[in-house]
Amino acid sequence: MANNDQLLCQRFARIIGGQSGFAGGKCVATISRNEIRETILGKKFRVTSSFSFESKNNRTGKALCLGRIALLQREIERFISAIRNQGIKVSSIHNEWIFENPRLIYVNIETVEKPLVFARKVRMALNVI
Repeated sequence: MANNDQLLCQRFARIIGGQSGFAGGKCVATISRNEIRETILGKKFRVTSSFSFESKNNRTGKALCLGRIALLQREIERFISAIRNQGIKVSSIHNEWIFENPRLIYVNIETVEKPLVFARKVRMALNVI
């Protein structure tokens, strides 16, 4: 990615509260949910959520913005309401593991908009959990 895109990615991650990086040519911001003491099959598991943008239109500044958020069951309704109120689509809600404790639910979100606008909306929704 160009230097401007790297700076944009860093700002994107800073707003969300995560670490920035690049994977497959897209900007990815990852946050850790260190407050969740998760195990799978009795072994410690690090809970992370990731948010990305790619395919940015240089004319409009809009990009495909995606997210994958790990939530506890009690956090789902508040997060989904907050993210939908921001105009972001919820594309899936599912669990990924069978023998984890506590139960984690993953919510995938998607929209096309300016990455920093998306980051601010995500940050607002994360603040409710």
